[in-house]
Amino acid sequence: MKELSWAWYFFHFAFSGACLGLIYTVYQGDGEPVLASLGFAGIAFSASFCGIQWLGDSFKSVGLKGKDISKSGKPELPESMGAVCAMVYIFAMIFFLPFPFYEYLVTTTSGGGNRDVAIELQEMETGRLLHRFPHNKLGEYLSAILSLQSMILLGIGDDLFDIRWRHKLLLPAIAAIPMLMVYYVDFGVTQVVVPTPLQPYLGHLVNLGWGYYLYMAAVAIFCPNSINILAGVNGIEVGQSIIIGLMLILNDYLYIRIPEHAATDSHLFSLYFLLPFLGVSFALLYHNWYPSKVFVGDTYCYFAGMVFAVVGILGHFSKTLLLLFIPQIFNFLYSAPQLFRLIPCPRHRLPRFNASTGLLEPSRAQFDKPPSKPVAIVLKLLEKLRLVKLWTNARGEPVEVSNLTILNLWIVTFGPMREDKLTLGIMAVQVVAGIIGLLTRHRLALLVFSQDN
Repeated sequence: MKELSWAWYFFHFAFSGACLGLIYTVYQGDGEPVLASLGFAGIAFSASFCGIQWLGDSFKSVGLKGKDISKSGKPELPESMGAVCAMVYIFAMIFFLPFPFYEYLVTTTSGGGNRDVAIELQEMETGRLLHRFPHNKLGEYLSAILSLQSMILLGIGDDLFDIRWRHKLLLPAIAAIPMLMVYYVDFGVTQVVVPTPLQPYLGHLVNLGWGYYLYMAAVAIFCPNSINILAGVNGIEVGQSIIIGLMLILNDYLYIRIPEHAATDSHLFSLYFLLPFLGVSFALLYHNWYPSKVFVGDTYCYFAGMVFAVVGILGHFSKTLLLLFIPQIFNFLYSAPQLFRLIPCPRHRLPRFNASTGLLEPSRAQFDKPPSKPVAIVLKLLEKLRLVKLWTNARGEPVEVSNLTILNLWIVTFGPMREDKLTLGIMAVQVVAGIIGLLTRHRLALLVFSQDN
């Protein structure tokens, strides 16, 4: 990889200095913790940007490299660079730890570690407007970091040993155990609000018991794997994650802007995790955008998905989170016939690069033998709906079908295209789906729930 230019060095030095100044201002008591989080996000951006640039060749030298088969000449690129961003993120979250809890742990006590004598809160609120976390949030914060660390380690293991899908599917559930245990001990609420039309029959609340923990584990499994499935094109993994992160931040703002809202603490918690995440992700996107200089690896996909699962579960808005995953949910359902082996599923289903045109075309799955009649009928119906592309033999039997991913579907619908155009198209879908999801949550939900909580 090329060395950083002096202009880049000057930019990162000045930018990091400004971020450190912002953090110091908050430390002195003249700002909100969310501003410190913004400062750490900026530093995380610069650290990730430089770290990727400096470590790329080192990763290649130890075998962490791969060929970009969607380019002429198939250049070798450093792989698993998402691990650099993930580690920078963890350090940023650890260094940020004192800021949201500083007033509760230190400022509002008599000092010297003695918490028996508390100072009146109104004496300490000068210059601060947002509500501070209560002490029990510390346990959630630490359990979230522990779950993210576990997910990053498992992701690095996947990048190193190329674990098979059926084995790595449940890795996020293992990483989520610390978070779910703290949720059980500290919060433990397993009741859900019943839609207004059903309340005369089921009551205002329904207790799901252990079923709620199974649901949260399913969310923790789905988020990382759904991003990992929608992958294989320059910028797509990071691009979709950035858009989901921005939509979640917008959702957080819609609650935080309301004074004394009951959900303020939960959405501040979400902001503290999302801002540094966006910092490291923008740095990675710069290097992973077409034509990519690095690959992100499975580590980033697992890390990004677990960040979203953490804020959705511990922030108590997992339903809103799933509304922002509409393209990923569609991609999973669309891929299901291949994932469950109803039709052949090759190991890699990313679009095929045509070297003569320089464009991406739909990749194909080959039938070893003619599919059963019901499968053939369904495939021909999907072809008429322009949802798949079929190749048939002289007898009209399907011999090949375009792989069932949203990336191939986009090319089937709009024709062969360059890699960056495909990424921009899917990102546009993610933006539109996110806006629809937020409108559904904050407007249409009021048709079936008594309030937007």
